[in-house]
Amino acid sequence: MATINQLVRKPRARKVAKSNVPALEACPQKRGVCTRVYTTTPKKPNSA
Repeated sequence: MATINQLVRKPRARKVAKSNVPALEACPQKRGVCTRVYTTTPKKPNSA
């Protein structure tokens, strides 16, 4: 634990909250949320 004198000389540093999406900091409209991720079977003509 820091003493009162130490805290007067150099106060405690605040924690900076780090964003999870730094690229979208200036443009929140560009954020997209995937509601479902799935694979589809290939359709008939393109069978390999």
